[in-house]
Amino acid sequence: MSRPRSRKRAQLRIDEAELAAFRAGMRRRYTNEEILEELRAAAVRLGRSPTMREFARDAEARVHPQTVIEHFGTWNAAKRAAGLFPRRFLTRSELLEQLRILGEELRRTPTARDLGERRRSLPSVSLYAHTFGSLANALREAGFEVLQGEERLERAIDQGAELARSLGRLPKMADWAEARRADQALLSEWQVYRLLDVPRGAWTAFQYLVRQRLREDGVEVLPDGALGTRGLR
Repeated sequence: MSRPRSRKRAQLRIDEAELAAFRAGMRRRYTNEEILEELRAAAVRLGRSPTMREFARDAEARVHPQTVIEHFGTWNAAKRAAGLFPRRFLTRSELLEQLRILGEELRRTPTARDLGERRRSLPSVSLYAHTFGSLANALREAGFEVLQGEERLERAIDQGAELARSLGRLPKMADWAEARRADQALLSEWQVYRLLDVPRGAWTAFQYLVRQRLREDGVEVLPDGALGTRGLR
């Protein structure tokens, strides 16, 4: 009976440079911009800036998280390049700078709604509240004017008086809504409505306060809300 032949284990010789070239040829090549678009698309589907784990679990994502890191160095660097700010890793100064940039873009004090509309590219209101105690505190620290309840009402009354002068009568809610579309610095008509602590007829109460302000300024206000010629500029 013949002896079984001994099998010699094949010696593996791998040229690292050739292996790298082979891998590069096998791998789908993505440009940086394609990767950033994948991140943005994942954020749209998720409704927020994705974590690495969330991105890996996204069945529609075509790029592996490791590919993202290979291109940009770190996961957060890639998200920043895509305009998706990591919600838990921004410093206080970075958070404040984002508010200032948004304020310059809007030319007014940013609101919670502004941040909500840009939730895919800006930090969330909850992050500001967690970091600064409230969004209002963050806005003040960023250098914005943040009015309290009575101050907001006083400002609204002044703006209402100015609007009445341009209309020639006391403003209705529809007038205010139209004016705000042209000037986002105005409170919304519903914000004004909620500033009045009255059981009913809040807008009529606001018109009453506007009438008082106009009369203090020497403007005649007729019983039907129309402005007389006396005192008009």
